[in-house]
Amino acid sequence: MNTRNAMAASATLHCLTGCAIGEILGLMIGTALGLSTGATIALAVGLAFLFGYALSTLPLIKAGLGFGAALSVVFAADTLSIAVMELVDNVVMALIPGAMDSGLVNPIFWVGMMIALSVAFLAAFPVNRYLIDKGKGHALTHQYHHGAAHESHAKAGPHAGDHSPGSPDDHAHQH
Repeated sequence: MNTRNAMAASATLHCLTGCAIGEILGLMIGTALGLSTGATIALAVGLAFLFGYALSTLPLIKAGLGFGAALSVVFAADTLSIAVMELVDNVVMALIPGAMDSGLVNPIFWVGMMIALSVAFLAAFPVNRYLIDKGKGHALTHQYHHGAAHESHAKAGPHAGDHSPGSPDDHAHQH
């Protein structure tokens, strides 16, 4: 797998993780509170965005970005991917007979959720690949992770990165 495909797969999996956490939590809360299907879906989608953004924001803050700057980068990088994933996920769940009405203890719900999230991954992957190719999406967040790693090498001392060309460490510093 080439580097851009690997980055797109990683970005999509990252998005899927946040979306799945938010979706499942929203569905559990909505079901427990006896909310209508529409309100439960709205809650699940809102939480999917929240968790998707949070999972992307935390590493940027750890890399040294301020909260506002990190959130700004994440909004620009992840919104389209999360939106595509949520749209596809909910349409697929709605199309699977009985999945939305089956309840959390019914296997049809969980099978439906696995199918819906898998299809959503397949739909969001080309979106993430396109964004990466354009220098957007996960490429925006990746540059901050990359920059922080090189910054830490610089702080280690003036000769910390010195090594002979071709040494095993040489590959770790190539772009």
